[in-house]
Amino acid sequence: MVNVNLIALRIVFIYLLFGTLWIFFSDTILASIVSNPAELIQLQMYKGWGFVFITAFLLYFLVRKTLNQQLFIENSLIESEERWKYALEGAGDGVWDWNLQTNEVFRSLRWNELYGFADREVGTSLEEGRKLIHAEDLPRAIEEIQAYLNGKTSTYVSEYRMLCKDGSWKWILSRGMLVSRTADGKPLRMIGTHTDISERKQSEAEAFRLAHYDHITRLPNRVLFIDRLEQAIKQSHRAGLPMTLMFLDLDHFKEVNDTLGHDIGDLLLKEVAQRLLSCVRATDTVARLGGDEFTITLGELDDLGSAELVAQEILRKLAHPFQLGDDIVYISASIGITFYPEDASNVDILLKNADQAMYAAKDQGRNCFHYFTPAMQEAAQTRMRMANDLRIALVADQFCLHYQPIVELATGSIHKAEALIRWQHPTRGLISPADFIPIAEDTGMIIDIGDWVFREAVDQVAQWRVTHHAAFQISVNTSPVQYSNRGNIHGKWVDHLQTLGLPGQSITLEITEGLLLEAGTAVINQLLEFRDAGMQVAIDDFGTGYSSLAYLRKFDIDYVKIDQSFIANLKHGSSDMVLCEAIIIMAHKLGLKVIAEGVETEEQRSLLAAAGCDYGQGYLFSRPVPAADFEQLL
Repeated sequence: MVNVNLIALRIVFIYLLFGTLWIFFSDTILASIVSNPAELIQLQMYKGWGFVFITAFLLYFLVRKTLNQQLFIENSLIESEERWKYALEGAGDGVWDWNLQTNEVFRSLRWNELYGFADREVGTSLEEGRKLIHAEDLPRAIEEIQAYLNGKTSTYVSEYRMLCKDGSWKWILSRGMLVSRTADGKPLRMIGTHTDISERKQSEAEAFRLAHYDHITRLPNRVLFIDRLEQAIKQSHRAGLPMTLMFLDLDHFKEVNDTLGHDIGDLLLKEVAQRLLSCVRATDTVARLGGDEFTITLGELDDLGSAELVAQEILRKLAHPFQLGDDIVYISASIGITFYPEDASNVDILLKNADQAMYAAKDQGRNCFHYFTPAMQEAAQTRMRMANDLRIALVADQFCLHYQPIVELATGSIHKAEALIRWQHPTRGLISPADFIPIAEDTGMIIDIGDWVFREAVDQVAQWRVTHHAAFQISVNTSPVQYSNRGNIHGKWVDHLQTLGLPGQSITLEITEGLLLEAGTAVINQLLEFRDAGMQVAIDDFGTGYSSLAYLRKFDIDYVKIDQSFIANLKHGSSDMVLCEAIIIMAHKLGLKVIAEGVETEEQRSLLAAAGCDYGQGYLFSRPVPAADFEQLL
């Protein structure tokens, strides 16, 4: 930068030097040349004029040189700024130039075009530009530029929304730098740019939406819900008011997907989401965790009874039919309710509590709500401990099989038995299958346990075919979970039979009616594989599920087992007797054998035998017993 003071001092110094030399030496020189006083006076007058012209000449050249230098510097600066602005605008940015002394802002043609304005349509004052900044962004935008001017930040970068002439909003990136200051460091001038970042902001918003919102219902997903739940807990803690968490699961949603297709299922989820939102306040959160599971947080409740009113309203609104295209769908929900801080203060525990309460609602018959209780937590912990013990039981050889005879009613002979698993726990003693089989199914451990049961039963039937009856047959219960298993474990069962040289007829596999209802390709293929291997299939607890003659025709069933609930009150002329006779006649017409479960009295045995029932099984003949005790019955 040019030092103006230094240039001025140099000019003054030259002038003083020349003037001093002229004053001291000009008269002496003239006196030595001219001796005539009149001529000397005349020459001194000329000397004065000469001094004026010479100093004027010197001043002209000095000032001219200085001005040329100053003009060159200014032109260079202007040219540099023009190149800089051209480079910035060439990238599509709008340039602004702010004079902090006058508070005027020059805005380039490209800056105006960016927002749809004509050149100079926006006033030159600073406030004219700030009027276009979104009201929500303005305080932050002013704070960020002020922080830069005050030296709190080394760079100025700010993002905010600007109003366009057509009324739309654009996200822009504003950047700038100070180009001049006063001698004492005060800002004088700042130049910067506006860059349109609307597309980037849209991409960021879309990425955030995909990461935090469910793509079907547009509700918060699990990630965002956990964050919202944490915030709701903090707010409730500050306010000293309780917060409610609801866990909602749609009843029989899978049937909608399976019968009407996933597109209709997605439409149903959207409609459910809208109805749930209509039941809560704007400050509450409704989220979809996945599948048919939803969660709701009700923050800062003055009255816990309000949660019950919301739950009742949800059930009422979901009870109305859903018109989905050409289809009308009816659905209900099971709701679990837990409270902060009464039940828990931790996010994970609250979710577990609400989940347990929801399953309690399902156990009560669905289409209702249930509050979390400490007893549920205790049951869940017991369930967890049992699941952990189950993982050890198989390796530790804690399982055994008991056998219950299946008696031919016409002759009383025994050449069939059902294998029933028992768990001898080292500390809890004998545990009923009703307690641990559901846990094994939920955890997937039923696959390995079922495989062990099958192999043990095969080894046993091989022995009894030698020692008792060449056509002896053992029935093995199977779980629906086993038919959806990864890998082909059932193919290995066939191989195991062949390895021992046993025919398929030595084993009967008992399945449920529910498995047939949901039978997909995988189930059908496995049942066909068993049939091809000669293994027989029995429908267990027949009459308690989705009894259908179509299933009996389709799946080549060999036996139906009449559920013990029909046998318990069996009397001559009773409705149960009529039902049993109908099942027996129907089965025989279809070429199936019938086994009656739960036979406990001689009267029941006689009535069943008279009705033509093929086999009986129950305490009248024997309880399930170990293999050694079973051999005493043969």
